[in-house]
Amino acid sequence: MTEITVIDSVMGSGKTEWAIRNMSDASPLENFIYITPFLSEVERVKKSVTGRQFVEPTIYNGTSKMEDLKRLIASNRDIVSTHALFARADEEVIELLEQSGYTLILDEVMDVVDSVPIKNADIKRLQSNGDIEIDEVSKRVNWTGDPDDNSRYRDIRELAQAGNLYIFRGSFMVWAFPPSVFRAFPKTIILTYLFKCQMQRYYFDMFGFNYKYKGVGKVGDDYLLYEYDVKKERRQELYALIDVYEGKLNDVGVGKYALSQAKLKKYDMDMLGRINKNAANFFRHYASAKKADAYLSTLKEVESLLTPKGFKTSVIAHNVRATNEYADRWAVAYLINRFMNKDKMSFFQESGISVNEDLYAISELVQWLWRSRIRNGEPIKAYIPSERMRGLLEQWANYEI
Repeated sequence: MTEITVIDSVMGSGKTEWAIRNMSDASPLENFIYITPFLSEVERVKKSVTGRQFVEPTIYNGTSKMEDLKRLIASNRDIVSTHALFARADEEVIELLEQSGYTLILDEVMDVVDSVPIKNADIKRLQSNGDIEIDEVSKRVNWTGDPDDNSRYRDIRELAQAGNLYIFRGSFMVWAFPPSVFRAFPKTIILTYLFKCQMQRYYFDMFGFNYKYKGVGKVGDDYLLYEYDVKKERRQELYALIDVYEGKLNDVGVGKYALSQAKLKKYDMDMLGRINKNAANFFRHYASAKKADAYLSTLKEVESLLTPKGFKTSVIAHNVRATNEYADRWAVAYLINRFMNKDKMSFFQESGISVNEDLYAISELVQWLWRSRIRNGEPIKAYIPSERMRGLLEQWANYEI
């Protein structure tokens, strides 16, 4: 069984620094694959680890990065790459990993499940044509049609042939990252925060992975692991650095589902205009911030409608993680109320995994807030109009969630 250690520690506590030192000090007989969301972190690892040379998959002799990854694994090189490339791991990668004995270090959780866009009528057509069969126990989709089908269902064929496609309630499909990839590593270390709230935790539970928690902290000039203790997170101290706006600009966020993804897609232009105006008032009058001081996030589909004039370049993804790019920003606006995607949630629930949407939402918000200068111990001003999200943040600060 894969030995999985989750280093669950608040942002800025030294998770990456510990990993860099751990890899630098490890036996030369141990090889690492370090996976991170951002190319900037790829460069950081390559430059910072001492005693061994990390290499990044590239376009090699006219082949793809995936083919180069396979070449590097076969050569037992220390490898650093991105989530995006790792998510495309295939059977050949799995076989190479099983023979190699790498330690995987995963910087932040991955998108281990995703909805697959397909209409219910197309699912029925594929079934009636004999192109797919559904395993009644696992709900996995098996491709039984032309193995080289190149029609508009090619993406469905390829996912099903890889064994990563599932169907639920007969009406929607979900892709899942192949658990055999994680099983191919003798040891996996995950660097994150609030793992219990995250989709990868539900994924591990669903596929029967065991994992243990550790914390990390700086002791003198070193970073050491300790037994996980939530009280060491200093949540109240961190929360005190966030000046959360309270006032009439929050009127647009009253109610449990206000500003949810479903609501944002249905709001009329009058409501969207109010949210835009409120965000502009927050930045310009309450925070007295310019675009270089700020960042904001909302649902991508309404991003252009909700972003105030002059702040178009201050928009970042609402699920951004593991980047220091905005560590100088001190005025932030979170124009969304997070709920888990219903298809993804059903994927876990129908497999007997209990999902807590409030924990998921606060995990996303806290990670987002920590992209700002709060990670450096400096105060920020935050506009979080969603009544629910502000309440969850306060519960988090009081260790109630």
